[in-house]
Amino acid sequence: MNMSLLKKITRNQMFIPVMALLLLAVVNLVVDPGFFKVTLGTNNAGNPVLSGYLITILDYGSELAILALGMTLVTAASGGQDISVGATIAIAGSAMLRILCGSNSHPDALQAPIIVAFLVACLVGMLCGAFNGALVSVFKIQPMIATLILFTAGRSIAAWINNNELPIVPDPKFAYFGSFIPGIPIPTTVFIVLICVIIMALVLKFTNLGLYTQAVGINEKSSRLNGINPTFIKFLAFVILGLCVAVAALIKVSRLSTINYSVIAKDIEMDAILAVALGGNSLSGGKFNIWASVLGAYVIQFLTTTLYKFNVQSDALAAYKAVVVILLVFFSAPKVRESLSGLGKKIAVMKARKGESK
Repeated sequence: MNMSLLKKITRNQMFIPVMALLLLAVVNLVVDPGFFKVTLGTNNAGNPVLSGYLITILDYGSELAILALGMTLVTAASGGQDISVGATIAIAGSAMLRILCGSNSHPDALQAPIIVAFLVACLVGMLCGAFNGALVSVFKIQPMIATLILFTAGRSIAAWINNNELPIVPDPKFAYFGSFIPGIPIPTTVFIVLICVIIMALVLKFTNLGLYTQAVGINEKSSRLNGINPTFIKFLAFVILGLCVAVAALIKVSRLSTINYSVIAKDIEMDAILAVALGGNSLSGGKFNIWASVLGAYVIQFLTTTLYKFNVQSDALAAYKAVVVILLVFFSAPKVRESLSGLGKKIAVMKARKGESK
């Protein structure tokens, strides 16, 4: 009975990200119990804000969690990944700044309402997603190759939108999206993630998007025979990811009220893919768990924050994340899973024999 329960727990898709989270929590608890301390203080404007490593994880893991929502759908439907999300964030963010600042990179006042600029960024992000989606679904190009185009040219396009200038948004209210709303001590990004998660949950609950996505990812030919349009499902997945990219761009750009085309969201696509893998989702498509991916995103941010706390250089972070990828691939391999399952059965048999001998 105990072995049956253990087997059920270990086979649960949430097992890997939860165990990774617990492992990181134990390491930090042993090394520095103060890691989990959350304090209420005030910022430079005198407004109450919560601070601490846990708040930092929730805050700076927000963009990655939002991207993980869309990346999971793309992976499940197409059996591939979009490596252009970082460059697309730069494009959507640059378009947003162009609307807010107009032709003057340092205006005295906003040239358009923030909501209009955000909607334009959403449109741009969705167009980029549609471009990638068309290459994958219509022209049958492998996703990583198709998205390599925007990965390569995206940041140059972003710089071209604003004539290679760095616009600065003059209105302090724009910074609220990437920091704190006066009077609310919780980062605004936490609420943005909650809204995105709720919307995605409602979409998956009240539509057949999740079912159709899994069907296409598992067997495209069979799904077509059952009346599903694989081309449209794949295309839609990339468009939804483009929308997620636009929301992430809003957060990224509002943190500094400006943009650095070459640095903004650098390598975030790798973290988004890792979040999907860490959530136990197959990178070859098929069944998926959105919530496991979101948890995986926060685990990655937990790992990043922990490494920074241990004074690990930023350029060395990729090496540590590579180790995580290797471990994930290793434990996800069918032969390794079969070996572990066989070992579990042997242990159960040995315990049963010992019980009989007594």
